[in-house]
Amino acid sequence: MTEKEAILKRHSVRSYEGKEIEDEKVKLIEAKIDELNLEGNLNFKFVKDAGKTYNKFFNVVSGLGTAPSVIACVGKDTKDLDMRVGYYGEKLVLFLQTLGLNTCWTGTFNKKNIDVNVKDDESLVIAIAVGYGKDQGRARKSKTLEQVTAGKKDMPDWFKEGVEMALLAPTAINQQKFTIKLNDDESVEFIDNGGVLSQVDLGIVKCHFEIGAGKKF
Repeated sequence: MTEKEAILKRHSVRSYEGKEIEDEKVKLIEAKIDELNLEGNLNFKFVKDAGKTYNKFFNVVSGLGTAPSVIACVGKDTKDLDMRVGYYGEKLVLFLQTLGLNTCWTGTFNKKNIDVNVKDDESLVIAIAVGYGKDQGRARKSKTLEQVTAGKKDMPDWFKEGVEMALLAPTAINQQKFTIKLNDDESVEFIDNGGVLSQVDLGIVKCHFEIGAGKKF
């Protein structure tokens, strides 16, 4: 499964089967996390037993209390931390999809109960629930290309394909508060229009856009 195929197949899943992730897959996940941590200067950690990470009332009602495992998205406090967390976290989410696993980005969880050591100069930005979903989730209502783009009107195909993938990016409460601007020199800007965890969302959007466009920005 390619990353683009994973984008098309993946939807957020909140309810999980009572099945642990196999050891052989855990090894693959941890190896991928090591790779992404090095590339993104991050300190993500896979926690096989989510324990009471999702014991808050909202999490239990939504089904997240059934998630067997969780990924803690941790990194050193820098201005661009949230965006890097989104970008590299989504690369990990898509990798998990290729392993037949389901995921959900979660901004609300019990930080005191997640089994991870966060250093004084680090922040735990967000968590990703992971496991075998009771279903494969469902597509969400999306904005149009015209609603999220700006700049040059004569858009090349690679830009349109990038935006198409970006519109499939998961964002907090499905807000899609971003703009992708195509400049006259065909450089691209990713603009944060505010909202909950908007910089994390922008990192996820950038990841999807690059996969669709077939080039890095």
